[in-house]
Amino acid sequence: MPLLPGAEPFRRDGGEVGVLVCHGFTGSPQSVRPWAEYLADRGLTVSLPLLPGHGTRWQDMQVTTWQDWYAEVDRELRALSERCTKVFVCGLSMGGALALRLAAKHGDAISGLALVNPANRVHDKAGALLPVLRYVVRTTKGLASDIAKPGAAEVGYDRTPLHAAHSVRKFFLQVDSELPQVTQPLLVMTSPQDHVVPPVDSERILSRVSSQDVRQKLLERSYHVATLDHDAEQIFEDTFAFLARLAPEVRAGAIEEGTAASGGA
Repeated sequence: MPLLPGAEPFRRDGGEVGVLVCHGFTGSPQSVRPWAEYLADRGLTVSLPLLPGHGTRWQDMQVTTWQDWYAEVDRELRALSERCTKVFVCGLSMGGALALRLAAKHGDAISGLALVNPANRVHDKAGALLPVLRYVVRTTKGLASDIAKPGAAEVGYDRTPLHAAHSVRKFFLQVDSELPQVTQPLLVMTSPQDHVVPPVDSERILSRVSSQDVRQKLLERSYHVATLDHDAEQIFEDTFAFLARLAPEVRAGAIEEGTAASGGA
């Protein structure tokens, strides 16, 4: 099945510090690729996988579950851990929930998390009916392109398959129960105006994790897909600063990259 434009996975080898970047539900790598590329350009080893059932057509997502999506990022994390001395995980929306579960399960193998509008609940009033409703109605409206910036668009499905929505709801409940197991340093970047994942999800996550090193930044000018919105550059800079604080070799590698680039100009 052909991929949607921009939905291709992204990987680039760099230094000894790795970053796994996770996209969101019904979206694709396109929504977080600038984030991944920014970090890769500064010398990090970056992996941005395409989640199963995503990036093609909504019918392909209809036959996948959260276990499939989690298994993909788990494989990528293990591959990065073999290649790198430290690994961080970044995630947008459901990608944030995937990152949190990885942190809960892998412990010290993950050095920190940077999350943008992480999801914790399905807030639609029909959510409780999904176990039955998914057999009656196949899809509902899509979630893509909640972006304030004019001209910016997210590559994602215009329909949300209810079988997958039911699975993501179960996944969020699973992750919520595991949040106390999250102990890693945590940077949460939250849009006060988010029409997909309300800010209360970030607040619940922050209240339930066991992390001692926790920082929250507000993305005042952006909606849900903030990685493509007005605050994107701030997200990228804050993420890099967060990684560099926890892994000083990150900044040293970036300086070397910049020096090499200048020398070659």
